[in-house]
Amino acid sequence: MPKADINKAGWEQSEFPILCETCLGDNAFVRMSKQEFGRSCGTCARPFTVFRWNPGTGMRFKTTVICQTCAKIKNVCQTCLLDLEYGLPTQVRDTALGIESEAPTSEINREYYAQNMESKLDGAKSLLDVSRASSAGKEMLKQLARTDPYYKRNRPHLCSFYAKGECNRGDACPYRHEMPVQNELSKQNIQDRYHGRNDPVAKKILATHAANMGLQPPEDQNITSLFLSSLPASATEESIRTRVLKSLPAVQPSQLKSVVHVAKSRCAFVNWKDRATAELAAQAWANGLEIDGEVVSVRWGRSKGASGSKANPAASSSTSSVIASS
Repeated sequence: MPKADINKAGWEQSEFPILCETCLGDNAFVRMSKQEFGRSCGTCARPFTVFRWNPGTGMRFKTTVICQTCAKIKNVCQTCLLDLEYGLPTQVRDTALGIESEAPTSEINREYYAQNMESKLDGAKSLLDVSRASSAGKEMLKQLARTDPYYKRNRPHLCSFYAKGECNRGDACPYRHEMPVQNELSKQNIQDRYHGRNDPVAKKILATHAANMGLQPPEDQNITSLFLSSLPASATEESIRTRVLKSLPAVQPSQLKSVVHVAKSRCAFVNWKDRATAELAAQAWANGLEIDGEVVSVRWGRSKGASGSKANPAASSSTSSVIASS
């Protein structure tokens, strides 16, 4: 329904927030305050209805930080911005499913994009379509999914005065008296979490999972090749190249150096121009890469001086030639 004030036509009104089980808390009787147009959305900058509540005893008050339109577009919680189905950062989900983020990041286009997407929303249904995702990507998300709520995430923030040695409240202080730890997870922000780019939490999850699946990056930084084995008989160099690029929408096609297909051995070598892109591909293919309906195994390439290769002689000779040409 159009609002009486034309200046508020694009603003959002809602009766209840879109939240994950963790952010809602373990209390079955939650008292929640509501403020219409209480703040601007953290992603599209449009004013929206803000909700505030306490998820449980000893927890901090939580509030919604993005509007419902942006939450439905990405199928995420309005507070923590994690995926509602898997409980994972959007970068992990999008990497596993090969989904490209279409939401603009510039201030000029993001409000216009949100208004257009709002007209396509059908009730509480999300716009995220995972029906065409590969079986390997879905299996990867099943292994990484956080099915149980993690209420420790609702704990109070650290007391900055305690870190300086100046807090005199003692046990009455509503903040945690712990010293802050500076690491790669200390720098998180709403924009990176929502758009799935440079999210330190997502990077750690993907790297850990790849290592557990046998794709630990080799120490030799010059290795930028990935070895695909057990390819289907119908696979060609062109079909492999197409599938590789389609499974990595965040990677530019120019980053792919070459694809060497050994039809006789039913294997291929995917060579990238830099190590960072190769590691991103290895993380995305930790559970295998689906080509022509079959899931093929993925391994890191070997350096020229590596010995004891488990591959057959044809594959070993091809590996050497690929590395020599890189």
